[in-house]
Amino acid sequence: MPNIKPISDLRNYSDVLRDVSVGAPVFLTKNGRGRYAIVDIQDYEKTQATLQLMSEIAKGKKTGEEKGWLSSADMKAYFREKTHEK
Repeated sequence: MPNIKPISDLRNYSDVLRDVSVGAPVFLTKNGRGRYAIVDIQDYEKTQATLQLMSEIAKGKKTGEEKGWLSSADMKAYFREKTHEK
């Protein structure tokens, strides 16, 4: 169940921060509407990594659609070649 608190609870910010944990953000409301989220740094870093990965996947898809896709045989040959270079 989400942990929702009014923004006025930040007057006692240590109590609010105590409720934040991995996988359990605290959502703050302003005038009765959701406005802010306080998340654990691990969750933040995971979200940033996911966004970066999704961006790279989108770039790869766009390149594949524009320039054509490589076959699995071509990929295997490419990595075999890279392995033997070292």
